[in-house]
Amino acid sequence: MAYDYDLFVIGAGSGGVRAARRAAMAGAKVAIAEEYRVGGTCVIRGCVPKKYMVYASEFGRMFEHAKGFGWSAENVEFDFASFMTTLHAEVDRLSGIYTRNLNNAGVDVHEERAEFLDAHTLRLTTSGKHITAEKILIATGGEPWMPPEIPGIEHAITSNEVFHLKSLPKSMVIAGGGFIAVEFAGVFAGLGVDTTLIYRGDTVLNGFDWDIRTHVHEELKRKGVRVVTQATITEIKEANASHEVTFSNGDTCDADVVLMALGRIPDTEGLGLELAGVHTDAKGAIEVDQYSKTNVDHIWAVGDVTNRMNLTPVAIREGQAFAESVFQNDPNFFTYDNVPTAVFTQPPVGTVGLSEEDARHKFGAIDIYKTTFRPMKDLLTGDEERVMMKLVVREEDQVVLGCHIVGPEAPEVIQAVAIAVKMGATKQDFDRTCALHPSIAEELVTMREKYIPPELA
Repeated sequence: MAYDYDLFVIGAGSGGVRAARRAAMAGAKVAIAEEYRVGGTCVIRGCVPKKYMVYASEFGRMFEHAKGFGWSAENVEFDFASFMTTLHAEVDRLSGIYTRNLNNAGVDVHEERAEFLDAHTLRLTTSGKHITAEKILIATGGEPWMPPEIPGIEHAITSNEVFHLKSLPKSMVIAGGGFIAVEFAGVFAGLGVDTTLIYRGDTVLNGFDWDIRTHVHEELKRKGVRVVTQATITEIKEANASHEVTFSNGDTCDADVVLMALGRIPDTEGLGLELAGVHTDAKGAIEVDQYSKTNVDHIWAVGDVTNRMNLTPVAIREGQAFAESVFQNDPNFFTYDNVPTAVFTQPPVGTVGLSEEDARHKFGAIDIYKTTFRPMKDLLTGDEERVMMKLVVREEDQVVLGCHIVGPEAPEVIQAVAIAVKMGATKQDFDRTCALHPSIAEELVTMREKYIPPELA
């Protein structure tokens, strides 16, 4: 049978775009469909605009810090509308670059939703056009989850809509304790918004190293975020121009905006996967093997829609591995160990490798090296923010299994440290590395004493 395309990609986010371009550059006839905007979650409504919001929120603190260095900044004002205009202009520019790169690679771009009609046929829902493809890649990503059982949930927004607020709210309630929730709590508190974070657990950032979790949790409170734990939102009511939010512990809170940041789910609903015979798990994630192939021999999936490791760079590497394996005769797959991760809290988190808890569970005997200190820059400002650095080391061979940092520029530092951890560097390799002084990062190579918990000292 003659098909319209050698490859059709559903979803023009980071993973789908990388796969489409690579396949087209290898000589395949490729098309891609995107129902919203080319660029996907990261570029349009995720990490890129979010980090610009983080930058914006940090300036208030910087102006205060400047006084410690002799600067005077009076009558400082923040223009939210102006900032959002600039932010979206940059998002538009980046989306245009993604589209241009696809066009330059020879990929046909369809800016409309694609759904399966059968295992080789797709329907474009706006034009109604039917397209056939020999091979199909699903890269539709994820979407925010909203608990439908909460009365008044229609009054809340998600991380999609937060980038389209028309004005800066005076007050906000954020539900969740994951990285999206704590990042936006820091952003809006930094912009002067009365911010409440409500989380069903005891300590934010479940799944991260315990020292990261406790450090970030305390910094949220110190930065002015009201943190309510062991509670959830049970009802949202409109109250004049605001909302009355009821918590499961009986408390209530008024808020101009209620942001639900309770996690994301694979975006597979209505895609017609059942018509193609593609299997999904109980959460709706597409089941794939290590080469990103589904149970259907000519259909693959990459990125958040597979719910493996939901990070933009991982989706890119999965998309690249798919294209190399299928269209460049170079079978390979991405491995998920020692992937560096950042959380853009204030201060930010940088982490790579195993947490202390996971390392002890996997290997037993573990050495810990840990330090907390005030960064040099803050010694003239009076700010009590502290840096936390931690190395998790396997006792038997002294291999560094994990590195965890909370502090200024932690994401920048951890990218370099990840190279050493990925290569299997030992604690002695760290020790032999000369310190760069004065810097925050020098502490990584000057920690000599093993950490002993107070109860064992």
